Amino acid sequence: MKLLILNGVNLNLTGTREKGVYGQQTLEEINRELQTYAEEHGYSVDCVQSNLEGELCNYIHNAQGKYDGIVLNAGAYTHYSVAIRDAIAAVSVPVVEVHMSNVYAREEFRHKSVLTEVCRGEILGFGKNSYLLAMESFRL
Repeated sequence: MKLLILNGVNLNLTGTREKGVYGQQTLEEINRELQTYAEEHGYSVDCVQSNLEGELCNYIHNAQGKYDGIVLNAGAYTHYSVAIRDAIAAVSVPVVEVHMSNVYAREEFRHKSVLTEVCRGEILGFGKNSYLLAMESFRL
């Protein structure tokens, strides 16, 4: 099994921004852990990050036929990117939406995701373990 771990806007600042929300590990450190975990469990992951909405859409489009699933943390795009929503709907690759924080315990504007209805599921609030849980969901 091959998964794409796709991180969106501002997640490149993980480990330096809002440490109480996102933790102290950098995204690069988290990605290394995810890759190690995947290898130990017999599958592979590619990890990418972009702050550009169209680039995230391109990654989703290009996943068709290349990946068995996508673990997507779209960051703030979660709440308003119809473009990313439509990209997910346009491909047959299943997507699990993840968030490190519990978005429902944060600001009101974070309570609505425009992506959830076109995703296979949503995992949130478990820090970096949200990614691991999403990865495991593809093995079920």
